[in-house]
Amino acid sequence: MLSLATAKQRKSRLAFLLPSLAALGAGMLAGVPVVGGLQAAGIVVSQKGRMFHPDSLSVTKGETVIIVNDDSDLLHHAYIESPTFSFDSGDQDPGSRTPVVFTQPGIFQVLCGIHPKMKLTVRVN
Repeated sequence: MLSLATAKQRKSRLAFLLPSLAALGAGMLAGVPVVGGLQAAGIVVSQKGRMFHPDSLSVTKGETVIIVNDDSDLLHHAYIESPTFSFDSGDQDPGSRTPVVFTQPGIFQVLCGIHPKMKLTVRVN
């Protein structure tokens, strides 16, 4: 049989623990849309079958394009060489996601250093 003091201690711990767990759960639930929003932020361009999908797009200056290697067994290496804007992803393993923030207006060709026929045209307004 529990003493009155022990029962009060357990009740006190429970009174502290339940709101803490509720706050933790609410924080986790609130974090789901934030994480989902971060993953979804930007325009996704797929690299699959030695092609960019889509192969052309328009974005606003400052917008992010996420280049995803969707090939299961091929490396890709996206890059842009322009007098006003340059970018180099380095080698992209299958499944990798590489963000590119287009900070300058213009029309840019994104190429693959491994597969020369791969071309993506990006118009930045």
